[in-house]
Amino acid sequence: MPERSMKPVNVPQSVLNRFKQLPIATIWGDLRREGIETNYMEGVRTFTPGQRLAARARTLRFLPPRPDIDKETRAGEKSPEYRAMARCGPGDVLVADIMGRPLAAIGGDVKLLQLAMNRADGLVTDGAIRDLDVIVHEKYNLIVYAQGRTPYGGRPWADPAEENVDIQCGGVLVRPGDVIVGDDDGVVVVPSWIAAEICARVEEHEAVEAYIKTKIKAEKVTPGKYYPPSPETYAEYRRLKSGDGRRPTGRKAPARTAGSKPARK
Repeated sequence: MPERSMKPVNVPQSVLNRFKQLPIATIWGDLRREGIETNYMEGVRTFTPGQRLAARARTLRFLPPRPDIDKETRAGEKSPEYRAMARCGPGDVLVADIMGRPLAAIGGDVKLLQLAMNRADGLVTDGAIRDLDVIVHEKYNLIVYAQGRTPYGGRPWADPAEENVDIQCGGVLVRPGDVIVGDDDGVVVVPSWIAAEICARVEEHEAVEAYIKTKIKAEKVTPGKYYPPSPETYAEYRRLKSGDGRRPTGRKAPARTAGSKPARK
């Protein structure tokens, strides 16, 4: 079997849309089975509950302020935060590493207007968000994940320093183009080169879990009889899905149609 390529790839919108239907808890587990142990952003929570995020990461790194860095980065519309936001459009999310500072804001309603105008999907940071009420009231249509809310700016803790580079956010490596998936449980990071594969496996896992829940309820047994799903349960589910006529135990046989053969017994 050829070795899997780990080069970053562009993840299409079709895959992102499928990720939006999947819980991050199952994605987290599947990534860990691939050896990607650190994939959940700790301390980062939703401020737009009920909205699901699945978008490509566009990265921004903050660093502690210093006069020499100021001379390099304070360049008005060409400063790092505006270059990072300029990369964001539909299907993209700004991910900002502000070193886990819980009171330091990555921006407020004026700066973040650029994301809204570009129709970006949202923003994720391990710092804070300010002016959230304005962002919601004025319908920026951004999905927001952060540590907290704040009235502060970034200083005295941090200033934008670099964009489109590898960063950490919430203790997780984020590379440009990685898939950021969020629900009300938080945020996970899926490397772009394995995103389509993880998506397909999690879809099947969710379908198998739904199937065994029907068996548990139909047979009135404890979940431990079928959960966690065994290889045999996966095989049973796949036979059912393939429609080869073999009826899995604990589930009603599909109705016969005219001209069809009866299921085997």
